Amino acid sequence: MIENPILTVQDLSLWYGKSRALQGISMQIPEKKITAFIGPSGCGKSTLLRCFNRMNDLVDGVRTEGTILFEGASIHDPNLDVNALRSRIGMVFQKSNPFPKSIYENVAFGCRIQGINRKHDLDPIATAKVEELMLDLKSRYTLVIVTHNMQQATRVSDYTAFLYLGTMVEYGETQKLFINPAKKQTEDYITGRFG
Repeated sequence: MIENPILTVQDLSLWYGKSRALQGISMQIPEKKITAFIGPSGCGKSTLLRCFNRMNDLVDGVRTEGTILFEGASIHDPNLDVNALRSRIGMVFQKSNPFPKSIYENVAFGCRIQGINRKHDLDPIATAKVEELMLDLKSRYTLVIVTHNMQQATRVSDYTAFLYLGTMVEYGETQKLFINPAKKQTEDYITGRFG
């Protein structure tokens, strides 16, 4: 149990039409900490993240059940100003908005026109800078990240949630989850046995 969570998710399920993408998710996200969502592609990480500021409302055929509380108040309150909610809960997407390319492709564009084309010349420095920024920002903000990089999750996050097929398999303090996972399925994923 997390004391004074900034976000509380209670028995959240989400459907895209008839397809269930999230099933009975419950968790508490602590304030001014970094929480990582891990799991294989298509397991519900980004869908869950988009629930926090109601971005899924913009998708046709989406239906949710359950409760999400932000600072103790329901984000689905009919009197809530959704624009105000989105100004408090922002998102940075994996795919960039300015150009229809990945973040890496947008960042690397400047290097490429200078003749630098090797991916490994940008990635370690860029990754370190992003992680440094996240650690700096957590003194003022609550961060929730979606990552496929297990090492990054262990380096920067305080809490980690492992999702699989739309369910929350395990959630807890990052070091405990990676060193001594409670579920065999979590251990299999983080050690690379599947995913």
